Amino acid sequence: MSSVAVALALLLSACSGTGTDDEYVEGSVETLYNQAMDNMLTENYKTAAKLFDEVERQHPYSVWATRAELMAAYAHYQAESYDEAIISLDRYIQLHPGSRNIAYAYYLRALSHHAQIVDVRRDQTNSERALKAFEGMLRRYPNSRYSQDARRKIDEIRDHIAGAEMNRGRYYLRRGQYLAAINRFRVVVDKYQTSSQAPEALHRLVECYAALGVQEEAQKAAAVLGYNFPGSSWYADSYEVVEGINVPPPEEKPSLWARIF
Repeated sequence: MSSVAVALALLLSACSGTGTDDEYVEGSVETLYNQAMDNMLTENYKTAAKLFDEVERQHPYSVWATRAELMAAYAHYQAESYDEAIISLDRYIQLHPGSRNIAYAYYLRALSHHAQIVDVRRDQTNSERALKAFEGMLRRYPNSRYSQDARRKIDEIRDHIAGAEMNRGRYYLRRGQYLAAINRFRVVVDKYQTSSQAPEALHRLVECYAALGVQEEAQKAAAVLGYNFPGSSWYADSYEVVEGINVPPPEEKPSLWARIF
């Protein structure tokens, strides 16, 4: 439900006179805000979000209104109503770009996208959105108190997206669709080369090129793997695939397998 719909629902219930739990009456800003905080403390997050929204609706020019907007977004986040949290945070960012809490608003919005990331077998739209949100926050506020966690989350998300690409690549590889598999593994190597998925991606490229009979490309992929990840178990597997092919050894970081090559 959007923030507009929530406000409309609260307005209608307040005027209905039905006596339901969703009915709100006029209250002082202190009363409403304290009630909202009490519900936060007892983990009644949905009720807290409604009460914070009511603070802003009934007292839009109060100094508490801006604070209540951000707290409502946080309550939505705690209630796992992430879309509502994102809508509230987008509005807060638009209305209060100079707020001292603006970095946190960007951070919480990124967390709301991050919380919706699904496993690597499913669509990664939320992963891409979370990555974009954290990167945007870091560009604006590189030295905020949330920057360290944002950088850690970015690394995790990039590894997750790379894992999704690997999952697609393996699917094609198992079915002998080598060109489609190569496209997926190349994405990992080109865009996510610092992820934990990169060594396997290079090895899978060796497998694909070898299966297609493109020995030169198999050699190159194996050499890159040996140069960048000489201690990886995938290096040994790649050697088995290209055994008998004169793969040039890495010029630096020599390892046992590099010397064998």
